[in-house]
This record gives sequence, C-alpha cells and structure tokens, in this order.
Amino acid sequence: MLRKFLGKATFKRVTVDSSRRVPPGQYISRKMPVMTSNDTPKIDLANWRLRIFGEVEAVLKFTWEEFMALAQTGQTSDFHCVTQWSKLDVAWEGVPVRHLLEQAQPRAQAKYATVHCYDGYTTNLSLADLLRDSALFARMLNGSPLPPDQGGPMRLVVPHLYGWKSAKWIESLELVIKNKPGFWEELGYHDRGDPWKEERFR
Repeated sequence: MLRKFLGKATFKRVTVDSSRRVPPGQYISRKMPVMTSNDTPKIDLANWRLRIFGEVEAVLKFTWEEFMALAQTGQTSDFHCVTQWSKLDVAWEGVPVRHLLEQAQPRAQAKYATVHCYDGYTTNLSLADLLRDSALFARMLNGSPLPPDQGGPMRLVVPHLYGWKSAKWIESLELVIKNKPGFWEELGYHDRGDPWKEERFR
C-alpha cells in the first residue's frame, strides 16, 4: 500500500560516477533550457487527472489532491537533452513511477508504455525503463513547484534517457503489448534514446 507523505522528501543520487557524468557529444549547461514541441498548455488543477490504463489489472485514476497525498520522494540526477546540453545535479520531487505501476499490476504481456500529455505530445518507453528506481512523476524542481514551462504541474522524469522521453504535462500512461512510436520517434528520433550510446536518431 502507498503511504501518505509526511515531512521532508529524502534525496538520493542516481547519476553515474562523477568522472563520467557527461555523455559523449554533450556540454554542461548552467541553466535548464525550455524545450517543447508545442505551446505550454493551461492546466486547471481542479480538472487535472492522472490515469494509468491499458494492459493492467487495475486502472488507476488520480485527482491532483489524491496525487499529492501519495508517498513522495526526491532525487538528484543529471538531465541530458538530445540537443547536446546536460544539466547536472537537478533536484526533483514526486511519486516514483514504480510505486504506481505496482498498484496497477501490469499484465504479463505488457512490455511498453505510451505516455500521453495534455498538449497532445506522446512518447514511448519500455516498461523496464519505467520500472527503474530513478523514474519519477515529478511535481517539484529544485525545491519549488514545477513551473508550467518545465512541465508543471507534473512531468515524467527518466534521467537515464534523453530528455524527450521525460515528457511534460503528463495526462496518462498507457501500458501496451507492442511498441508504438511517439511524436519525435515518428519524426526519426531513436526509439530508446540512451545518451551514453548517443541514440539520438534512427
């Protein structure tokens, strides 16, 4: 069972050894540039919902109040954008994706997920990538509520993959049997996006 969060979130590092923190072809950015494929949507928290559905035994749906009542955690990780900038030591707080997937109980045939966003953006991830401890439904950035242009009120953070997989303005997570390319993947971006392998394009 998920527990309500009380007190300050705990933080942990999820990056590789400091001598190898910047993947090939990347440079360190002092800022967190805003990168989007669409305009920033206006999201009313009264109508905000997060849904986990598809190949699951239990469909989950949360209001913002229900999401905020879930057990929260924090992590400090490095963020790598496919446009070649990397921001080190980014502090996020939110709900681990693994915790909600455990509640949803993915069916044995579920191998992938399609992420749906409030601006119409989609991206695809393997279930294995989403089950990593570092994958987070993030609502806080560097100690403050996530700004709208950075995906607020809530975004996905998958720090071991390029930033386009860390989709903003999450509306739902659909577990599927067969992999289905998302917005950038249909335009030629790599299916997985591992920055250490420079998986930028197909």
